[in-house]
Amino acid sequence: MASDLAFVEFVVDQLDEDLSATWKRMFGEFGLYADGTFFGVICDNRLFVKPTEAGRAFIVDVVEAPPYPGARPSLLIEHRIDDPGWLSELVRITVEALPKQRPRKGRGKR
Repeated sequence: MASDLAFVEFVVDQLDEDLSATWKRMFGEFGLYADGTFFGVICDNRLFVKPTEAGRAFIVDVVEAPPYPGARPSLLIEHRIDDPGWLSELVRITVEALPKQRPRKGRGKR
């Protein structure tokens, strides 16, 4: 089951403006970014955040599940998805704990 765009926009709208949250369509579902860092996905209208030790400590009662068959488990966020302050802090903590992405080199002309 594919996710609804309205649900994706709801999740992104919950996040503080300073996170510069965006989404991109990915394989029939949606990838989530904050400050240009990929931090999670929405699959089947469920929010999954990349697992980090800092994120686990913040959540306390962690629920992990794979977003799709064969995927590594991620942090499944269900109960506090409508709490903008809590969700924004989780995303901030997660993005800070993730490795910084290196700029991609252009492919050049062929």
